[in-house]
Amino acid sequence: MREVLRGAFSVNRFSFWTGALLSAAVGSVLYVLTQRSIENNAHERFINHAKYAQSVIGVRIKSYTDLLRATGSLIHSTDILSHRKLHEYVQGLDLANNFPAVDSINFALYVTDEQRQDFLDDLREDMQRHIHSTTPLDISPPGRRASYLVVSYIEPDQSNPSHYCIDLMANRYFNKQLAESRDHATLYASGTPILALSGPNDIHLGMRMPIYYFGAPVDTVEQRRAAYVGSLGIAFGVPKLLHGVMDEIPIKGLRMTLFDIGPGLDVHGRETAGLPRTLFDSHGTARDPTPPLDAGDNMFSATLPLDFNGRTWKTTFSAPKASLYTEFDDYYPKLMMAFGFLGSVLLYALLHTLTSSRRAALALAQEMTSELRDSQTKLQLSHQKLRRLADHAYQIKEMERKRIAREIHDDLGQSLLALRIEAELLAGRTRGTHSHLHKRARATLQQIDTTIKSVRQIINDLRPTVLDLGLSAAVEWQLNQFQRRTGIQCEIQDDHGEIALPDHCATAFFRILQESLTNIVRHANATRVKVEVRQHGGWLTLTVRDNGCGLPPGGRNKYGSFGLVGIEERIVILGGTCAVFSEPDGGTTVMVSAPVVGMPEPVHSQQQEHGSGSAVI
Repeated sequence: MREVLRGAFSVNRFSFWTGALLSAAVGSVLYVLTQRSIENNAHERFINHAKYAQSVIGVRIKSYTDLLRATGSLIHSTDILSHRKLHEYVQGLDLANNFPAVDSINFALYVTDEQRQDFLDDLREDMQRHIHSTTPLDISPPGRRASYLVVSYIEPDQSNPSHYCIDLMANRYFNKQLAESRDHATLYASGTPILALSGPNDIHLGMRMPIYYFGAPVDTVEQRRAAYVGSLGIAFGVPKLLHGVMDEIPIKGLRMTLFDIGPGLDVHGRETAGLPRTLFDSHGTARDPTPPLDAGDNMFSATLPLDFNGRTWKTTFSAPKASLYTEFDDYYPKLMMAFGFLGSVLLYALLHTLTSSRRAALALAQEMTSELRDSQTKLQLSHQKLRRLADHAYQIKEMERKRIAREIHDDLGQSLLALRIEAELLAGRTRGTHSHLHKRARATLQQIDTTIKSVRQIINDLRPTVLDLGLSAAVEWQLNQFQRRTGIQCEIQDDHGEIALPDHCATAFFRILQESLTNIVRHANATRVKVEVRQHGGWLTLTVRDNGCGLPPGGRNKYGSFGLVGIEERIVILGGTCAVFSEPDGGTTVMVSAPVVGMPEPVHSQQQEHGSGSAVI
């Protein structure tokens, strides 16, 4: 035997270098694959964060569009619009808190040249009454035209009269866009910065929609032109619209650049069809509002489209790759390379040893096979006995809890009910005649009610009566109790309704849920719990997820901790499986599954259950 072992571990020069080169190749391949996997995973997370930011921006744009449409509905539904009505409406919107990016809401009235003087007289009188302005107003820019679209209402209030009486149709570009918006009854989104409000990296844009006479037909272009009242618009700041979006993305050094590539005018009044215009840059400053976009192998970059009411926006996100790597990601490829090298060395040495010592191993294996089989058989029998004993102990424990709960309910509950009735009769008879005795009777009645609540709680702790209504009802009740007691938000997903289960199976799943929730309260520091109950293919699956701190390394096998062990034993007794998933600071998931179709109800000969008494507890 000694010679055989010595020959098995002998290594020559050729086999040594072959093993070293093979191990180095395996380690290098593992290093490259691991590094690529980490980079792909980081890039995928970066794309997901960028898509989330894109969706947030889209939701905010929709909310401001809805604000414009709602204000348009107000103007459309009123016969006479006044500054007071619009002022009260906008004041109720509380723009500063609900729509902080909105600079103003304005309404431009369509006026023909024949109506010009009457319109100016009414507007001057209304403005003098509304903002106490004595400055004579006139349409700007001056000059006689066939028709005008004059800014007549601005909210919040503008104390400067120069903001009013601006003819929007005097601008050649705006006149064309407003005419198309009027003729097609569509919302017009401006791609031109508002010069009076905009600054470096502080672009302000506008949206407008046509307003027609209430009840007038607007099916054709001619009907829309005849029913045209004016144009309602809002002005908003792009930086305020995007405020907070970057804060919701946990990436250090993230940059977001927003471009408008639709038709429009630049600050010099030149058309910029198809040319991207920078609306916002998170790295822009007053001195350099549009720095060059980030590029290079050390950067992640993604460009996503965004629809701004028919205009094409695109959002470019970029971030350093290092900001999406964890400290462990820097060492993980090297660790995998070392693992691959050492593992290959050990594997090669093992194969070499096994090849050289095959005969010795076979002889030793034959000698040990019989003893190993005997030991394995005994161990399996011992495990089966222990599981049957544990199953029996669980069933006895649940039956005893159920029996004690019923006895408390039937005996103590009836006594408390009778005592409460007597105390209530005594309180009723002493009302108005014996004030002191009536006060003592009411105090006794309150004490009895407190005792009844305590007894109810004891019964529910022993075995909740809601289990008699089914597992789904019991799970929902337990989550409601847990949420009310701990303040942790709970969500349940049960797509199958009530599921017919044997009592011992339903009890086991319910106890597993209770133990999981107890672990969450004790260890997870979670704020949200989600429970799913699903039945598929004759198997019932219960999943409990939390957003807590997760299991620490070695926490599952911690000495003196039997919570997860108890869960595993309960589900194994039912012939099922148990899985626990956890990541540091990523929450914990407990998933248990067991066959429930055709499962027999265990027969116990200890006691026959009797019907419940009156339901006071």
